[in-house]
Amino acid sequence: MCPSSPAPADPPRVAIPLPSPATRVRRPRHAAVASPTVPAAAAVSAAAVPAASAASAAAVSAAAAADAPAGATPGGGGSRLSRAEHPDAFFEKQPTSRRDLPDPAPLVVNLARCMVEILAGAREIEQLARWVTDDVYRHLMKRVVLAARARNAHGEAPSRPAFSVGSVRVTEPKDGVVEAVVVIHGRARSRAVAVRLEGLDRRWRATAVHVL
Repeated sequence: MCPSSPAPADPPRVAIPLPSPATRVRRPRHAAVASPTVPAAAAVSAAAVPAASAASAAAVSAAAAADAPAGATPGGGGSRLSRAEHPDAFFEKQPTSRRDLPDPAPLVVNLARCMVEILAGAREIEQLARWVTDDVYRHLMKRVVLAARARNAHGEAPSRPAFSVGSVRVTEPKDGVVEAVVVIHGRARSRAVAVRLEGLDRRWRATAVHVL
């Protein structure tokens, strides 16, 4: 048997010194670039560029305003269309000349009669919807509500009033417009109904109605 030989010893370990964090040299990510010195003449030219640009823009705007058609608005992107030239105007109610409209006197008298009966609660306001504008209809609705409250406060029931039509005065301040006053004589008092008619879409429509 072979005699056992001693195991070889490990080589000695040598400690390598590392630099401390304080002694590490950090390289900047972006090196600063020194700006060149601008001559005084170049600086003066650069300052004069905005003034020259503003003067050029003002000259261009003045030339565009001079070439724009009448009725154009600054910054509006073109001339402003009148109501007759606007496409939506053709879908609105069109004014009608007096020669294309019937005699307004019968309509004025009938509107006055209906108004007195509506305020008395003997007729529905929906029967006038075709002959009045939306603004007039809303005004009459308020009058109907107030009249109904007054009757309820006095304990009166709606009834058809007895009245007669008195004088009728009709005037035409301009083409397609009629202003009239109808006097209504009742048992207790007389009332006046003022009506303004305008020709719209080849028929008369009341644009104002007032019961005095």
